[in-house]
Amino acid sequence: MGHGEKHVSEIDVDTPSAARMYDWYLGGTDNYPADRAACEELLKIVPSTRELARNNRAFLQRVVRVLAADYGVRQFLDHGSGLPTRENVHQVAQGVDPAARVVYVDNDPIVLAHGRMLLEENDNTAVIQADMTDTAGIFEHPEVERLIRLDEPVAALFVSVLHCLPESAEPAAMIRRVAERLPSGSFMVICQLVSEDPAIRDGVSDFMAEATGNNWGRVREPAQVDSYFEGLTILEPGLVEVSTWRPDSHVTARQQTDEWIEYGGLARIP
Repeated sequence: MGHGEKHVSEIDVDTPSAARMYDWYLGGTDNYPADRAACEELLKIVPSTRELARNNRAFLQRVVRVLAADYGVRQFLDHGSGLPTRENVHQVAQGVDPAARVVYVDNDPIVLAHGRMLLEENDNTAVIQADMTDTAGIFEHPEVERLIRLDEPVAALFVSVLHCLPESAEPAAMIRRVAERLPSGSFMVICQLVSEDPAIRDGVSDFMAEATGNNWGRVREPAQVDSYFEGLTILEPGLVEVSTWRPDSHVTARQQTDEWIEYGGLARIP
């Protein structure tokens, strides 16, 4: 694959993309007026979204650091990775051990274009274009076969992406498929947007589906996310709002409101 030029022409700048919206909330520049307008509208429904996005990004960095430093994980498979922003998974993991290997999986053309440019100098990291539900296609991809060794523990990341999948995509079944392919002692990091308020669940889900022009997915109830961890060993502190998951000493921006939260945690495959 070249420098991603052929993908850039496929980017639809008029339809908001979840990846570009997330980039805007994080203070990034890889977004367009349509994305920014959708973000502003979403803030009217769920005002805490910017803090939530930043807390989620900090959780991703903490959990990768914990996996690399405390559990010795050296290979990461990041599903629905989104746009590269500061301190990506490979930077955190390779900060612990430069030999750590990371594969990013995404189907958004702008993610592929930016990711490939970022990673050209890094032999231990790859970005592949795939639907995250295509487990067989992902595991058979040449870059996955090159970088991910299935005779040692792997961390599979599903961080703030499962809400992009509708029920028809069967996120729980996808989690089980991935867990079945990974060796015993591997790890799963799973979190997604949840709300106890049915009006928020419906309102945000409907808004995002309409804004992004596709079957976006669902803000879910916490119990649905709990079910994704069936058969896995959940590690301390359990399934929580992610800013409270093994927090660093430095203070993160607290959500002022909790109309929705990013909820999940870390589990080991027995």
